[in-house]
Amino acid sequence: MFPLTVENKHVAQLLLSTGTCPRCIFRFCGVDFHAPYKLPYKELLNELQKFLETEKDELISEVPNPPPKKIRLQELEDGIDGMDNLSQNGEGKISIIEDGSIASKNSNLNVCNVCLGILQDFCEKEFIKKVCQKVEASGFEFTNLVLSISFPPQLSVREHAAWLLVKQEMGKQSLSLERNDTVQLKEAYKWITHPLFSEELGVPIDGKSLFEVSVVFAHPETVEDCHFLRAICPDCFKPAKNKQSVFTRMAVMKALNKIKEEDFHKQFPCPPNSPKAVCSVVEIECAHGAVFVAGRYNKYSRNLPQTPWIIDGERKLDSSVEELISDHLLTVFKAESFNFSSSGREDVDVRTLGNGRPFAIELVNPHRVHFTSQEIKELQQKINNSSNKIQVRDLQLVTREAIGHMKEGEEEKTKTYSALIWTNKAIQRKDIEFLDDIKDLKIDQKTPLRVLHRRPLAVRTRIIHSMETHYVDEHHFRLYLKTQAGTYIKEFVHGDFGRTKPNICSLMDVTADILELDVESVDVDWPPALDD
Repeated sequence: MFPLTVENKHVAQLLLSTGTCPRCIFRFCGVDFHAPYKLPYKELLNELQKFLETEKDELISEVPNPPPKKIRLQELEDGIDGMDNLSQNGEGKISIIEDGSIASKNSNLNVCNVCLGILQDFCEKEFIKKVCQKVEASGFEFTNLVLSISFPPQLSVREHAAWLLVKQEMGKQSLSLERNDTVQLKEAYKWITHPLFSEELGVPIDGKSLFEVSVVFAHPETVEDCHFLRAICPDCFKPAKNKQSVFTRMAVMKALNKIKEEDFHKQFPCPPNSPKAVCSVVEIECAHGAVFVAGRYNKYSRNLPQTPWIIDGERKLDSSVEELISDHLLTVFKAESFNFSSSGREDVDVRTLGNGRPFAIELVNPHRVHFTSQEIKELQQKINNSSNKIQVRDLQLVTREAIGHMKEGEEEKTKTYSALIWTNKAIQRKDIEFLDDIKDLKIDQKTPLRVLHRRPLAVRTRIIHSMETHYVDEHHFRLYLKTQAGTYIKEFVHGDFGRTKPNICSLMDVTADILELDVESVDVDWPPALDD
């Protein structure tokens, strides 16, 4: 059933005569149900022509704009097939810039003066199929997708002009037309294309999907359509970082909401002029949202930093915990890059023992994302077999939200350490036993000299919850400490020239230093332990 009524006839006739396509005519006549938009273009055009036939059975087709450019079938095929030659880089990004855009299949009409051909050519099955071929060739693994469409900002100006025209005509019939009474171009485009994309790719369109396919349209011929707005509403067009032009869609919409109707009429034709060419597709980009892998690591080397140790551009050590783990993940997930985080960090000469330290790795733009628990176990084993400096356990995929558990209450978490301590004075067992009785000792730590170059100067209060001593010989003993997270253990032992008070030196009245330090446990119950 044709969606327009007799009341729409005058507006539909006016729009068609000024160069507007059938689907845009539906939009400005307030057709807000999907089915009519999905009909093949030629069928729509025929039905519209029948609807607008005069009593003399003549088609109203007075088009004041220049006659349309005739396009041969071969040109059309060349235009469509030209997409096969698009270059694709490792990020799944495809740039499409040809001398002309995809040729118009509906060459018996002018290019629509409102949508610039978007609803004429770029929602047909042939175009959808070509885009889907590029998506499938990008190498991403996905079970659903979100479709992101970017239209040229001047389309908003043309829509505004068409709306003012229709509003004026309806006013002559004592009818009103609010801006939200019309169907937005992006909505109509989605109604038509979402089912086609879903059918072609065999997966649902899901607004919450992590896999995004973005299509960017441009129309160089009309790029100056919105320039007049800057003179009238300069406050709407302020330069922004990472923006090539001030004429963004948001800025244009903001200006259109502010400009007076009479000022708009003086600056821009209503109806808008018909362009010579349709839009061009300048970019198709596939991207997958980050996935997160978590686990716990043990570090057995006293010559391995947690993250790459680079000073003034020079690498000091060959590898790091971060690299020994992430290199394998990057390869298997086919990710572009990564971000490493952990529950605290140990110095290069400190081992991490016990159940290990919780860590999480964000894998950016991964091409592979689906793994069985067995495959993750095998990946963990591969990491562990690759180096004797680290071991990983409880490796698993987690959500972005779950990462927060690792950082929650960082200051309240406790950590257990084992330190081998040297004293300048000879000591007996009885000289250290009193340390065992000290509980919840508050200490004040001024930012240590060794980290002052990367951390702000401050005095932080920390708690030594308990200590346990094991006598070794006259100048050595082992000290086990349970402390608040964030405590600088080395400084608590040697005092850092009095910057940590009290300290082992002041408590024992000796000069002491730490020879070896191990992290025995990080008391964070995350990520969940897995069965071996």
